[in-house]
This record gives sequence, structure tokens and C-alpha cells, in this order.
Amino acid sequence: MLGFLNKIKNKKIDVLNTSINNLIEAFQKSNIEEWTYIFGSKKEIIKRNLIAGIFRGVGIGIGVTIITAVLVIILQKIVTLNIPIIGEYIADIVEIVQRSR
Repeated sequence: MLGFLNKIKNKKIDVLNTSINNLIEAFQKSNIEEWTYIFGSKKEIIKRNLIAGIFRGVGIGIGVTIITAVLVIILQKIVTLNIPIIGEYIADIVEIVQRSR
């Protein structure tokens, strides 16, 4: 009788261990540690969002500057081709951009 009770007890322990391991895997997949860390500290949320906002702003500024410079260079090249109708409009655009510097 005692051996039978030990088998049942061991099966319950095995089921419990399996359930705990499945729960640990689910928590690891959902990054629950990171979420609890973020939600635990308001200062941490503010710090992360501030840093992310600064880097996004700098990235947007640099990206717009590079794209605008490339477009101006391309437009200047088109003007030198002396295409009758398009060249006049592009020359006006390039002149406006250069005046705004």
C-alpha cells in the first residue's frame, strides 16, 4: 500500500514539476522580467522614453538633412542637362533652396 501511495505522490510531483517548467518557459518567452522592471519604476520609464525620444529626433534630423542634400544635388545635375521645361522649374527650386541657406 505504501509503494502505491509513493507512486501517486511521485506522479503528482512530476506533473507539478512539468507545470512549473512550462510556466517558467512562458514567462521567459513573454519577457515578464523586463515588464515588471519597467512597470516597477516610474523614473525608469521616464528615462527610457526621454532617451528614445532624443535619439529619434536626432535620427530624423540627420535623415532629413541627408535626403534633402541628395535631392538638391540630383536637381542641380538635372539643371545642367538643360532640359527646356523641367530645367527652369528645377533651377527655381534650387535657387530658392540656396537662398534659404
